[in-house]
Amino acid sequence: MVSLQAALPASFYIDEAHWRRERDAVLHGEWFCVGRLSTHGLAVGADQRLAVVNVAGESLLVTRDGDGRLRAFFNVCRHRGSQVVPVDPALDPPAPCGAAALRCPYHSWTYDLDGRLLRAPHTEDVSDFEPADFGLKSVSAETWGGFLFLRLVPEWPAPSSASSASSASGLLESLGAATERISRYPLDSLTVGATLTYDVRANYKVILENYNECYHCAGVHPELVRLVPAFGRGGTGLDWESGIPHRAGAWTFTASGTSARAPFPGLDADEQVRHKGELLYPNLLLSLSADHVAAFTLFPSAAGETRIICDLLFAPDEVARDGFDPSDAADFWHLVNQQDWAICESVQRGMSSRGFTQGWFAPMEDASLDIRRWLLPRLGSAAP
Repeated sequence: MVSLQAALPASFYIDEAHWRRERDAVLHGEWFCVGRLSTHGLAVGADQRLAVVNVAGESLLVTRDGDGRLRAFFNVCRHRGSQVVPVDPALDPPAPCGAAALRCPYHSWTYDLDGRLLRAPHTEDVSDFEPADFGLKSVSAETWGGFLFLRLVPEWPAPSSASSASSASGLLESLGAATERISRYPLDSLTVGATLTYDVRANYKVILENYNECYHCAGVHPELVRLVPAFGRGGTGLDWESGIPHRAGAWTFTASGTSARAPFPGLDADEQVRHKGELLYPNLLLSLSADHVAAFTLFPSAAGETRIICDLLFAPDEVARDGFDPSDAADFWHLVNQQDWAICESVQRGMSSRGFTQGWFAPMEDASLDIRRWLLPRLGSAAP
């Protein structure tokens, strides 16, 4: 005998006070993906580079120092608290740039790209002032699969090589078995061929839950179900380990199910003709086809607001090829994405009604890694 399972209460999705608690206690303590290392305002693949990123309301500086090391810091001067790089939270961060040092515009305290304080004007005669004690406060920064992850647990003083190794192992532990399930896809080397950006009026957990089940597919995604008929069964009997088969003759996520692009080398027989998907908590969604990967990075900013960056990743030689055209994949993904975001916004509006207190998981949904199993232990809460 199976029964419905209680979902999270409505307050977890619509209440701003709960959002702030969840942001501070969970999102700022988890490995948060901020996108591809070479795109979206990052572009810190080369030495002496600076980028500014936002992790759920916290402004951070990402650098490559003169030795090529990837570093990240709170965007806060140690003197009086000014942002080292002033950022209006209502606007997109400034574009990445070359940088030899970081100078706070308020009183010109200047920092090396490794966070060390280099210059503090008019402190020369302060007897107890030690510049080594006033470096920028760092946070953990690691990469996997060409993505940059930040964890806002301060590493102060600056991390040693030993702590950096521990940080890297912590990221892999957080990502879990997904890294093995998709290890044959060449994520590290893929290039962004198209980017789709969406501002969705829904809680990021609504979007995660929607991604993690196909109960909704038959009603919301008719074109997707024609491509992947198994999705029309509501999510039952899907073998994500081997991948989900397309219709006969189809092998990738385009309207036709085919493409002139070659499959990635090294995929097994199933991966060459099937689709795989992974949810990497808290904010990275991967949908993997034989010739391209759709990577969704979620940037929640309020209880009911989430920006979504959808990168379509292709083999570099395909992107460099004359006549490269990603529109067959981009058009199909844009259609499916718009359908998803519209239904997620409908869910968010419904959850805000006085007539809603909490939802329920049907048996086919409970088998997936629903948000309760990830979130509640991190909040120290019992299941509702």
